[in-house]
Amino acid sequence: MARLFSRGVPHNEALGMRVVEVTETEVVYELPYDLRLVGNPDTGTLHGGAITALLDASSGLSVFAALTELVPIATLDLRIDYLKPAEPGKSVISRATCYKITRNVAFTRAVAYQDDPADPVAHAVGTFMLSTKQGKQ
Repeated sequence: MARLFSRGVPHNEALGMRVVEVTETEVVYELPYDLRLVGNPDTGTLHGGAITALLDASSGLSVFAALTELVPIATLDLRIDYLKPAEPGKSVISRATCYKITRNVAFTRAVAYQDDPADPVAHAVGTFMLSTKQGKQ
C-alpha cells in the first residue's frame, strides 16, 4: 500500500516525497530538501505549500493504513499551524496518525519536523471523507 500511495500519486512523486514507515497506527513520510521547492530564495526556506502537501499525504496514508477495507478517501479539511520555517538544506519529516474513524469520516493528527519531533515546523489536524463502494449505500 505504501508503494502504491507514494508512486501512485504523481504530485507526491514530483515533490520527491517518500514513505519511510507505515504501521496500523502511524505513518512516517519524508520530503527531501529540493531547491525547486524553495519559497524564499533569499533564505532558502521551503514553501509552505510543499509542507502542506507532505502533511496531507501522510495524513491520508494514515487513514488508508487504519482502514479494514480499502475505499476511496478525500481530504475534507486540513488545518495547519505553521510554527517556524523549515531549516534550509534539511529534509522535513511528517508523522501522522488516524485516531478515529466513523462511518463516513476519518480524523487525523500530524506533525512536521526536521531533527526533533518535539521542535516541530508545523502541526496539522485533518478530516477525510470515506467513500462507499460504487453502488453500495
